[in-house]
Amino acid sequence: MSVGLRSSTVELLKRFNTGFPQFYEQFVSSEIQLQNLKLAYRLYQTRQAVIEIKPEGSKSVLNFAYRNQSFLLSDIFGVLAAYGLTIHSLSLYGQIYPPMLVFVKLVISRGGKALPTKTADNVHKAIRETLLGRFEVEEMLSLEFNLDNGLKKVETNFYVDRVFHLPALLIEADNQPGLFYKVMNALWQEDLLVVNANLLVWRGRTRLIVYLLGPNEGLIPEYLGTKIAESLKQRLSDRQT
Repeated sequence: MSVGLRSSTVELLKRFNTGFPQFYEQFVSSEIQLQNLKLAYRLYQTRQAVIEIKPEGSKSVLNFAYRNQSFLLSDIFGVLAAYGLTIHSLSLYGQIYPPMLVFVKLVISRGGKALPTKTADNVHKAIRETLLGRFEVEEMLSLEFNLDNGLKKVETNFYVDRVFHLPALLIEADNQPGLFYKVMNALWQEDLLVVNANLLVWRGRTRLIVYLLGPNEGLIPEYLGTKIAESLKQRLSDRQT
């Protein structure tokens, strides 16, 4: 990690990394660690959410950094769903100690192609306006989707990850438009804070593993996690609130 970096940068990076779960420094590449540090510095300078959308080959990459809050992912994925964007991959790293920043990288496309400049600008603006409370995601989505329709063949499972030492939820369902928004919205309704995520889309199914903190940013005991998993399955299947 220290190759090519000044000693002051290495020390700053080490201090920055202490805010993340134990696995972060060991399993996350030095390139991603350094990128997240740079995003954090931009966030510190501007005091505003960092939102970047740029083309990368035949797709686009969305980078996002802000203070982690339970509604954030619901808002971001809601905007992406409203614009009809396909999500190909997701990387998410959140701190578990103050200042509780979260860093998200999404590979997205529209119609299998990178977003045109105008579309990227509109998505960027919509995310920022939504975070500021000036844009209602539910209203945007209601024009495109019946939000009362549940996901098909939903499976949920709670466990405590023995490697990451964090509570985790495995959520699996058949692919359909708006799936990610519905999952993130359900997590928000449970007041859960996502601090890491893994995504697999395979044979018409989406499998999402999210590592979580509970209400008040605390750890979730196993008995409560099992109840949350059942509640989440009900929300996603029936769209009950």
